[in-house]
Amino acid sequence: MFRAIVLEQKPDKSTAASLRELDESALPAVEFGGVDVDVVASSLNYKDGLAISGKSPVVRKWPMVPGIDFAGVVRASSHAEWEPGDRVILNGWGVGEGHWGGLAQKARVNGDWLVRLPEPLDPFDAMAIGTAGYTAMLCLMALEKRGVAPGAGEILVTGASGGVGSYAVALLARAGYRVVASTGKAAEADYLRELGAAEVLPRETFAAPGKPLQKERWAGVIDSVGSHTLANACASTRYGGTVAACGLAQGMDLPLTVAPFILRSVALIGVDSVMATRARRVQAWERLARAVDASLVGAVARRIGLAEAIEVAPTILGGSVRGRIVVDVNR
Repeated sequence: MFRAIVLEQKPDKSTAASLRELDESALPAVEFGGVDVDVVASSLNYKDGLAISGKSPVVRKWPMVPGIDFAGVVRASSHAEWEPGDRVILNGWGVGEGHWGGLAQKARVNGDWLVRLPEPLDPFDAMAIGTAGYTAMLCLMALEKRGVAPGAGEILVTGASGGVGSYAVALLARAGYRVVASTGKAAEADYLRELGAAEVLPRETFAAPGKPLQKERWAGVIDSVGSHTLANACASTRYGGTVAACGLAQGMDLPLTVAPFILRSVALIGVDSVMATRARRVQAWERLARAVDASLVGAVARRIGLAEAIEVAPTILGGSVRGRIVVDVNR
């Protein structure tokens, strides 16, 4: 038996979430290369908030165990790469949406979806970083690939006090960039400066409709907000700059013109963490293991138990959560 959060769809299409004891026989079948993992830690992400609250059609199969990431130890494996005792991480691949996810004490997944947990990280460190930190690193790698190097100019991070934003600020600053953080929470300015932000701007600077072209400022942008915020970031990016977009906290719309792209050669790069290639995942996690230390984990993350996750998850949607929430599935 193991404990798991289970989501079910009620007759009125709303979502019911409960903490249950399940038999191992309930774990979903895996057609090829299945791996059973004793989950040590998971986390709460924006998508988990949507799934548990039922405020967006994230879940594609019912019943569902939510949790888009987890870290743990392999218990059994029919996959050639993994053996019992291996420490592993999973991010994305549709877990918590179409395949049972990480907010449980046990998981059964395709071994191709797993990445080895690099030293010196432990499972709780890995989930303090989680999908948010992993996505932030993918964004940093996207800027680097386009030649945006430290010293090239200021980098804007939107949604900076959230999980992706917090890690983006810290990773950029530790890599030598000058970071400007945008947040809707004025009280978090000191927190963002502690992470490495050189300047903190209010969310209102970017959240309303703006001009198609604005004063050039940013050499690069990491945006987790979308909508008018992303449009204004593009409109104020310098000639040849790069904008990495990875989220939609403000909305899925993108009300901009082609002006930044055809007059300033701005590049808008989409960054997806769910289906990223194995090579990019491994590179991102190896870099995170070198860049993230206990002081950063302590500043960004807090830990809760599995029973608390149902109540806490929806608060992420209102933008009231700072940084990362790690879920100890055995507590």
